[in-house]
Amino acid sequence: MAEQELRPQLELHEGEEIVEVIELNPNQETAEKEEDDLSNEVEDDEDDGGWETEEDETMEVVRDDSDLTFSRHTKAVFCLSLDPKTNSMAVTGGEDDMAFVWRVTDGEVLLQCTGHKDSVISASFSHDSALVVTGDMSGLIKVWKVETKEEVWSFEVGDLQWVEWHPCAHVLLAGTDEGSCWMWKIPSGDCKTFAGTGCQATCGKILPDGYRAVVGYEDGTVRIWDLKQGSQLHVMKGQDSHQGPLTCLAANDTGSLVLTGSVDCTAKLLNPLTGKVVAVFSVPNSTKECVAKEQMEDTDSNSNSVETVGFCRVLPLIAVGFLDGTMGIWDIPSQTLRHKWQLQAGIVQLLWEDHSPIIYTGSLDGAVRIWDARSGRMESECCGHAAEILDFMVNKEASVIVTASGDRTAKVFCLQRPER
Repeated sequence: MAEQELRPQLELHEGEEIVEVIELNPNQETAEKEEDDLSNEVEDDEDDGGWETEEDETMEVVRDDSDLTFSRHTKAVFCLSLDPKTNSMAVTGGEDDMAFVWRVTDGEVLLQCTGHKDSVISASFSHDSALVVTGDMSGLIKVWKVETKEEVWSFEVGDLQWVEWHPCAHVLLAGTDEGSCWMWKIPSGDCKTFAGTGCQATCGKILPDGYRAVVGYEDGTVRIWDLKQGSQLHVMKGQDSHQGPLTCLAANDTGSLVLTGSVDCTAKLLNPLTGKVVAVFSVPNSTKECVAKEQMEDTDSNSNSVETVGFCRVLPLIAVGFLDGTMGIWDIPSQTLRHKWQLQAGIVQLLWEDHSPIIYTGSLDGAVRIWDARSGRMESECCGHAAEILDFMVNKEASVIVTASGDRTAKVFCLQRPER
């Protein structure tokens, strides 16, 4: 290739760094021979039954900021959780029907959670870090004791949507495809069920008081349940309901407010005590895009939705993240939009820091970005994954981020380093 043909490809914007310099071989025959040798190596790998595919060729990471990579999963890592007591252990579940409890500092596996029949889509620690629950798509739920590494309880429901622990007891709540919710005491297995609605219970959360739960459904309704009585306290339906399936929800620290998100591209602020909608939040461009795509025949491809919501713990702010990459920060008292960011990649999840108005976003481009909600500026970003972020968590001190990705790995990023 002539030098002039190469020149346009080597242009750099001012301030960019050259990550890698590739020297061209002036001997064309030698270059062709090396290319043939490489092709033969690839063919040999395929003959040997290697698992690399064409998809793997796209998994090229230019920059890896992580301090540790956990690589025991053989397929996409769907979910993760940090133990709430020490933040020293992580549990990850994946498409390989496996879950692992491992140490964050060195990646050593402490417990291998076997026996699942489908992708593990939910995995988390109990409030005291003593137990771990793992749930797969087929509905098989298992509970493990971390100290003894033993399975202490299991149960099978219909196709599973989510499982979550009670905030201060060994009690589980789970939602299923047929809309019913189940609650168990662990390890006795004492059980209560909350009647289904004929559609998926897409998301749910036990409120901080421990006596109520909020559940969102595929038909756009939201129900508040009394966990002790097993009765329904409130139903948000009709004009108060979403115009599409719920995708996410969050509660503030006191449980006095609940924030819900939906494929209708709106977030709704609810009062769980009265069952009333307090406010509706949407970004105009995103809402218009949702309406336009609902009118198209092919609504399954590239449709927008609210994917993640959250309350700031130190200021009266909420955050809403959209699949098209839009992020909005609203002031709760005035219901005004404080900041709007537009990322190139869809936002999968957001988390607020415990003690400051700093917000973290995980995106489909494999990066976690850190933002200051006061200034609206991005503070830094953590790169390293070769596929989308599917889940992530930040430890209590905001010094470590742990991520799960479609590239079959989980990564640990240490934030408090001088070079950063």
